[in-house]
Amino acid sequence: MKKHNFYAGPSILSQYTIKNTAAAVLDFADMGLSILEISHRSKQFQAVIDEADALVKELLDIPAGYSVLWLGGGASMQFCMAPMNLLNKKAGYLDTGVWASKAIKEARLFGDVDVVASSKDKNYNYIPKDYVVPQDCDYFHYTSNNTIYGTEIRKDPDVGNVRLVADMSSDIFSRKFDVSKYDLIYGGAQKNLAPAGVTLAIVRDEALGHVDRVLPTMLDYRTHVKKGSMFNTPPVLPIYAALQTLRYYKEVGGVEVLEKLDIAKAEKLYEAIDSSRMFVATVPNHEDRSIMNVCFVMKPEYAELEKAFLEFADSKGMVGIKGHRDVGGFRASLYNALPMESVDALVECMKEFQKK
Repeated sequence: MKKHNFYAGPSILSQYTIKNTAAAVLDFADMGLSILEISHRSKQFQAVIDEADALVKELLDIPAGYSVLWLGGGASMQFCMAPMNLLNKKAGYLDTGVWASKAIKEARLFGDVDVVASSKDKNYNYIPKDYVVPQDCDYFHYTSNNTIYGTEIRKDPDVGNVRLVADMSSDIFSRKFDVSKYDLIYGGAQKNLAPAGVTLAIVRDEALGHVDRVLPTMLDYRTHVKKGSMFNTPPVLPIYAALQTLRYYKEVGGVEVLEKLDIAKAEKLYEAIDSSRMFVATVPNHEDRSIMNVCFVMKPEYAELEKAFLEFADSKGMVGIKGHRDVGGFRASLYNALPMESVDALVECMKEFQKK
């Protein structure tokens, strides 16, 4: 039975990425050695870093003056690393979920934090609107996609002259955005790029070096900019896998093509949910709905069937659709590597269960 992988992360990877990475585990770059055992200082792996950097810049249309970094620690490390490097007195944050609130908690260790708006009052099922970013902030931070609650910000916020920082862990490479508006973009790779273990950061070089505090060497972005992500031993295997994904993205036509496919997948699933007599989406406002993580629950009159549907879906090969404990119900993650075939299978599964 074919499995359809809807895990929220670590999540589905393209077969291109899996096959090429698996081949390199056996023999990397015709060296007769595994990618698992070669030196990160070898010319063969330096070529991997160089190509990965170049493809990130090409696919995201990154202008001059930015550095691409491959770091450890996940997005959670960036929650403290970003304010450590950028926050002198005050930062603005938008609170749209668990990950945004975790970032706020860490930022408060380094200065004042102005939470300009929050959707906590309705369990984060919407994106706040009409908030004002104070122009005396050192930067404004937002989380573009909220995996737990199924909301997403798909337009670059207007923040005036304030520096802009974004956690794009779960929707980077799924939509076009203007990199020149940002001073820092970061994200764990385990959604749309690579296996867990590497974090992508894109930083404007000019934004660094303006805080008064002394920075630990490893937590100073300038250290990694200067050393080309090679100050310490980088996570070699996830970076190699990321390169395969980046090659695949270029091969299929780039971010514009991926975005169209992602929108089509999400529209099909949301339509099935909205037209159902049994299911209902947890995010009522269509413009706030994520195209990466579709969250839905049973309507109240069918609530007792939640476990039965999960068991039925599992019997049909649907993997990872159980919703996060903070929301309940179901969550289907539609990352770039997920084929339309899997969305069709889930929609058919839902229809079949309703008839049953």
